[in-house]
Amino acid sequence: MIDTVKSADGTPIAFERRGAGPVVVVVAGAANDRHGDEPLVAELTAEFSVVTYDRRGRGDSGDTAPYAVEREIEDLAAVVASFAEPVIVHGISSGGALALLAAASGVPMARLSVFEPPYRAEAEEVPEGYADEMRALVAADRWDEAVTLFMTAAVGSPAEAVEEAKATPMWAELRSFAPTLVYEARVMGDSKVPAKRLASIATPVLVVNSSGSTDWLKTAALLTTKAIPGAKHVQLDGEFHDVPAGRLAPELGAFYRDPR
Repeated sequence: MIDTVKSADGTPIAFERRGAGPVVVVVAGAANDRHGDEPLVAELTAEFSVVTYDRRGRGDSGDTAPYAVEREIEDLAAVVASFAEPVIVHGISSGGALALLAAASGVPMARLSVFEPPYRAEAEEVPEGYADEMRALVAADRWDEAVTLFMTAAVGSPAEAVEEAKATPMWAELRSFAPTLVYEARVMGDSKVPAKRLASIATPVLVVNSSGSTDWLKTAALLTTKAIPGAKHVQLDGEFHDVPAGRLAPELGAFYRDPR
């Protein structure tokens, strides 16, 4: 069943709740809506009440202009506030970066876990002008080029992998998210770990990365952990930017149950 909550600026934010137990709100990453992490949701619902929501501009949620990262923080705050009990939050990729900013802004969370927020160290910067170029491509309705830019410059996929993706049914779905790629660029800012902001987080935090990810994602996980007082870090066996749900869910569950 789909429910809707109004964000601070009046934007409707659609969400679903499945399972029973402590509430876990999942914040999706780029080019995903509330259906993007179904295997993990299925694993977590064995013990938790899992809430997935459409970030603004996606799925059944609204999209009120002008966009600002603060509005997305308010969206998450509205979803969290719709539950009487303390809420756990799990953020994935750039959704993890958004969840971290929300925690630093005071959005109440009992616990927060993030999977590979895609920050970059000095030597691994996203190309200069990326956000402006993405904005221009989307404004001109050049969505295929916008997705290509995202996959090559932000994700780091080789050009040949992008061409292969274009020949699959997945491309049409990726293309549909093109306008929100501008929002992801805003969330990530200059792509550096916002250490000063993260230092204010008092919520217990777990940072997870995959053993199969690139060095810059592994470094990002370590730098993120270092920036947050008392944060924990774990590396799990997996592929690039992905850990099988059956391996990730037990690790998250153990962290969520930890009374410390």
